[in-house]
Amino acid sequence: MDAGTLNCPDCGAGVPANATECSFCHARLATIGCEKCFGMVFVGSRHCQHCGAPVKSPTDRDAAPLQCPRRCGEMRGVRFGGADMWECRACSGLWVDNATLEGLIAARLKPAAMLGTGIAMVPPTPVKLQPVQYAPCPQCRTLMNRLNFAHTSGIIVDVCTPHGTWFDADELRRVVEFVARGGLEAAHAHGLEEVRLASGPPTPSDQVTIKKVVKPLLTREGFSLTFSILTSYVQSRSKG
Repeated sequence: MDAGTLNCPDCGAGVPANATECSFCHARLATIGCEKCFGMVFVGSRHCQHCGAPVKSPTDRDAAPLQCPRRCGEMRGVRFGGADMWECRACSGLWVDNATLEGLIAARLKPAAMLGTGIAMVPPTPVKLQPVQYAPCPQCRTLMNRLNFAHTSGIIVDVCTPHGTWFDADELRRVVEFVARGGLEAAHAHGLEEVRLASGPPTPSDQVTIKKVVKPLLTREGFSLTFSILTSYVQSRSKG
């Protein structure tokens, strides 16, 4: 997990976004999320260092607590950036159900560039392989699958297909940023191009394939199916 780098509000030194202590001045640090971009910022900061929005704490909501998949203890239900989710104060992870995540992503799709004749490809991001630790779904306790969001993002998330997605610290911001810059549509187009190259020389129908397949992505009705297709497995737990 690459949680990025922020600045200590006390001494200004660069430290990881998921740090609990500044390694330079040893100030105790805590992280909260920006409600606009879902980035992590240190408590004491007035503005998000990712998007510049004023920092606001997530508000509590009336929801039964869930257990953190990282075994930190209970997560609290919060309203965060206009969406309902669960936050772990210990590890800064977020649990987002399927309907909420689809809404967050659909609101940030960038369709205009994809409907032209040229599609600006977002290059695939290499995945940094780390020791695999399968985490249980907070709702059903079944071990979740580890997925590379949209094939090319390089952001590995933990997904329970029936219930939702677990984002470690700062991963939701990275997903939102990937979608906002056109990464979801470009990933779809990239997949189509791979299929076309594997199937032989292009035909006249290839010229309209992108528009036909990407267009459902722009509608609420076609989003769920497209979202599922764009997610690929990188690790799958044994069924035995």
